[in-house]
Parts: sequence; C-alpha cells; structure tokens
Amino acid sequence: MSPRPSVQTSRLRAGRPFPLGATWDGVGVNFSLYSRHATRVELCLFNERGREVERIVLPEYTDEIWHGYLPDARPGQRYGYRVDGPYAPEAGHRFNRHKLLLDPYARQVVGELKWAPALFGYTVGHRDKDLSFDKRDSAPFMPKCAVVDPAFTWGRDRPPGVAWEDTVIYEAHVRGLSMLHPEVAESARGTFSALKHDSLLDHLRHLGATALELLPVHAHVDDQHLLERGLRNYWGYNTLAFFAPHPRLLATNAIAEFKQMVAGVHAAGLEVILDVVYNHTAEG
Repeated sequence: MSPRPSVQTSRLRAGRPFPLGATWDGVGVNFSLYSRHATRVELCLFNERGREVERIVLPEYTDEIWHGYLPDARPGQRYGYRVDGPYAPEAGHRFNRHKLLLDPYARQVVGELKWAPALFGYTVGHRDKDLSFDKRDSAPFMPKCAVVDPAFTWGRDRPPGVAWEDTVIYEAHVRGLSMLHPEVAESARGTFSALKHDSLLDHLRHLGATALELLPVHAHVDDQHLLERGLRNYWGYNTLAFFAPHPRLLATNAIAEFKQMVAGVHAAGLEVILDVVYNHTAEG
C-alpha cells in the first residue's frame, strides 16, 4: 500500500468561490466546490499513473463554497476531493473522507470506475447494512478529474438559429450513427470526430433535418451487472459528470474534439441539441 500523501495548506491562495469547478486562468488553477454541511475539504492531486501524490486543504469558505487557488497547477492535472462532515445517514449526511469524490463541475474525466466494495461509503455485508461506515480508500478504483484549458478558436462559427416552428430534429447516438458508416475512417467511427464528416452531415440535410440531437454524451458509469456479462452501458443514461464528455466518445483524447464537432455541424447548417436527464445519474 502506498504511503498516505501529506496534507498541506500553504501552497494554496484564497482564490474565488466562482466559477465552480477547476478553472485555468493561464497562470494557475482556481478550485471551487459547493458543500453546505462539510467541515473540511481536501484537494487531492494525482500523477498520470493515478497515484495520489498530495492533499491540500481548501483554505476558504464563502457562501457555502470551499475554494482555493493553486498557482503551480496546469491543464492536465488530475484531481479529486475528500470531504469531511457529519456521517448521519438518517439525516441524509454520508460524509466519508476515505472516499474520493469527483468534482461535479469537472470538464474532463480520466479513466474508468472499477467496481469494488471500497467504493461504497458503508461496508457491504456489515450487520448494520448501509448505516455502517467504511474506512477503505476508494481512490484506486475511481476515475479522476482533469483540469482543462478551455481556449478554443470558434472563428466565424454561429448557431444556425432555426425558428422553433421550422425545426426538424434528428435524434441519434454518437456510436450508433457512425460506427458502420463506410465513408468515415475506422479510427474516427463512434466518436465526435465522425460527426464532422461531410457525407454523414449531407445525409441528415437530405432527410430535411435542421438539428442533430445527441443521446447522452456525458461521462457515465458502466453498470456492474453489465460488465459481468461482458456488456457496456450503450445509452449513457447513468451520468457521472454532466460537464465532461464520455472518454470513449473521443478519438483524440482531447475535449476540444467536442467543440470541433459542434463547429462542424454548425458549418453544415445544423444545430446541436444534447439530451440531458438529471435524474438519470450514477450518484448514489
């Protein structure tokens, strides 16, 4: 077992409570996390191999938001949170600092969840059931958040702005629409890059569509019972991070690929709509 990372406070400046999430400003990164009932929040930093190398206490609490500014953090930095607070399941509180938490405003998620008993805040099989308290570290089994550089040159991109009464929506799944398309390069099939292909977009326009609505593209979890049967969660209705694209939908592993896809679809005269269902979440 790796030694526990040291906990520090001195490296962080106060930072700002907004915007929420990890925000790169060209010099450093501002980290901001909402929690009304937390008593302490630790920012956990990971290397590219997924090993936790440092924990830093967020120094400020403003209007129920914990925040701090790390001047030496850069895009690509892997991170997560550990949050202290009351453990009172009967009151809806399940704070457990032994469990790594993803940033709900993360713009990128790296890696996949690996199902294990340590993921649960309670001890599976304990006589107290989900009222028990589990002290195993969940970090080795968790995906990690990554800081991103949001810079992107949109150029002359403009949404088509089709009137609602003239809108014709074509709903599709990124993989289902492109996996078997003969004119899309095999390396791009099933990813956002495929949706920029001229022949695919020409087909949608030929059908009379004015908008492409994509089934969930957010980072999601593959259910354990599916993995045990050698299957995956195809539809994506088990969202883990609503602001991060699902890693398997990226051909380049760069989230700018999503913006490039949007710009390409707009250039073809089509709007882009995302299917977002907030009660279809993997949380809990």
